[in-house]
Amino acid sequence: MKKILIFLSILLVFLLFLFSKFFIGTGNFSSFKSIFSNETKYFIKRYVFPGKLISQLENEIDFLKDKVSVFDNEKLSKYDLEFKKSLKDIKIIKKKDKKLIGNLKLHKYKLKDGFNSGIYRVYPGSGFLDFHGKNFFILSARGVLGFHDNIKNIENKLSIKQIKNNINNFIGLNEFLKSGWFSIKDLHIHENKIFISYTEEVLPNCWNTSVIWAEINYIDIIFEKLFSNDNCINEISPEGEDFSGHQSGGEIINYDESNILLSVGDYRRRFHAQDLQSINGKIIMINVNNKNHKIISMGHRNPQGIYFDREDKYVLISEQGPQGGDEINLIEVDKINDGEVLNFGWPVVSAGEHYGGKTEGNIERYKKYPLHKSHSKYGFIEPLKSFVPSVAITSIIKINKKNYIVASLKDKSLYNFKLNNNNEIIDLKRVEIFERIRDIVYKNHILYLFLENTASIGIIDIKNL
Repeated sequence: MKKILIFLSILLVFLLFLFSKFFIGTGNFSSFKSIFSNETKYFIKRYVFPGKLISQLENEIDFLKDKVSVFDNEKLSKYDLEFKKSLKDIKIIKKKDKKLIGNLKLHKYKLKDGFNSGIYRVYPGSGFLDFHGKNFFILSARGVLGFHDNIKNIENKLSIKQIKNNINNFIGLNEFLKSGWFSIKDLHIHENKIFISYTEEVLPNCWNTSVIWAEINYIDIIFEKLFSNDNCINEISPEGEDFSGHQSGGEIINYDESNILLSVGDYRRRFHAQDLQSINGKIIMINVNNKNHKIISMGHRNPQGIYFDREDKYVLISEQGPQGGDEINLIEVDKINDGEVLNFGWPVVSAGEHYGGKTEGNIERYKKYPLHKSHSKYGFIEPLKSFVPSVAITSIIKINKKNYIVASLKDKSLYNFKLNNNNEIIDLKRVEIFERIRDIVYKNHILYLFLENTASIGIIDIKNL
């Protein structure tokens, strides 16, 4: 009797295995499968192997979303905005951890809804991160805003609470459908204020980078305009100059209680970076009390990160170059306080090249914008670091004394570096993350990343870095 029970148990396991192969996913038993109706196969999948059926359906949904994203930006943008109106929680799916270099491990949490529309790619979405006290804030490129009250223990609560807001009164579906690069550009929180930068259509088809702000509450945030500039960049240039909404900057950081710093890109209208009458290609300081602004540095292309190191009294800027020539730059606070406008040389100098290089089609472009390789030789400030080829550099943060991390999109990596007493970069280390990193924030030895290839939150404990 015992032998019979053992035999029947083994037979049952074997039959279950065969049914799994026959009815779930692909297999090599198509002729055998064909004797069952589709209704019978679906019944077995649903009631005998529900876990595998759910997994299969999730994969099919992801595949279909990818297909939709190629063809229909409008549907995805509308989908995100409809989800925003619903005020439903943003569900999170825990993904498999990824081992990085050394003892580092990437914990990854995919955002299931609200982050379908991207800046660089149509799908999936782009997003930005910050903290308000212990509460973790996240914002999509389309205005979906939410918070998590215990992000360090996210696995205990796999959802993010949405916050109602009026962001789309300032930038909405009409702008998003013109191009993915017209979008929200940054989220910054200081004490009880929340700041958001975005590409504003100041006049029809004429754009610049603007800022809205509000008092934080967790029910309904009502934003108002803090900064806008009438001197916008028209998409069409009578002189035949280029245009790109990707080169809009938008990074925000607090300088003191009365002022924020904002990076503004050149929108590929390169000559503006050397024009003191334009805010484009500049780092500007905005007074939040009277809303006046002043230029503190110029000669920038597309600054994507700003970090103000109050301890060591300088501002670090991470800046995307053209084909090569991403830069890390430094502005001393004393020079800001003295009113000196520092010039970093774009588009006269750069370690990179115009897209396509020195081809026949670029002859006139190089005549106007020569991209000399020495900054100091032409009277400009040398970068701390130039990346050739480009890594598509983004956010920059400090982790401890003169120790920093900067993220990248194209290179899908983090770069950890230190500054010596002469403010020279030393100990530059690359940590591959395997996804485009749109934004990073740091709190209590933990690095939080927005991963753009999958619209996910990444979490890395870096206390041993």
